[in-house]
Amino acid sequence: MTALRLTRRAGLLLPFLLAACGGEPKAYRPLRYDYLKPIDLAVKAIDIEQRFVPSGVAPDISAESPVDPVATLRQMGEDRLKALGNTGRAVFSISDASLIKRENVVRGSMDATVEILTDEGQHVAYAQARVTRRHSGRIEDLQELLYDMVSGMMDDMNVELEHQIRVQLKDWLAEHVSAVPTPVGAAPLSAPHR
Repeated sequence: MTALRLTRRAGLLLPFLLAACGGEPKAYRPLRYDYLKPIDLAVKAIDIEQRFVPSGVAPDISAESPVDPVATLRQMGEDRLKALGNTGRAVFSISDASLIKRENVVRGSMDATVEILTDEGQHVAYAQARVTRRHSGRIEDLQELLYDMVSGMMDDMNVELEHQIRVQLKDWLAEHVSAVPTPVGAAPLSAPHR
């Protein structure tokens, strides 16, 4: 009889227990960069190349992250880099966007390059940015840790990549390319008010 009451009691408490355990998975907001001022390059096109593919086997844990590091880095390139020129092209390439776990140590690293090529395909300039993050010790919630790690690396990458572009590719920024001044239409000026 006691076993029946416990089972009944457990049945009545089950909805409360599930709610306390967080029955719904935590939602993580996507990482976007379209709210920032774009980096305007004096090229007619921008290509994005993914030269890095996560292995998907231990110690690689990229697939466990609630936001894909490669896709997030790609999105940053799409959001920030804009083509405002008439010739040449820029190639934003992703060389690394990895999350590696060995015991209680998680390491993240990202590497991206922006290359400028002429219409003939000749490389004329490039800028490279690398960032890393490391966590060691107890891991309470792996997904939350990975989200925070990717978010932090992306904040660092966003700043570092823009810095490297402004230093290494300053001659390829649209704001530095001289444009033919637009003539001002002749219009009579009104006399100053007294």
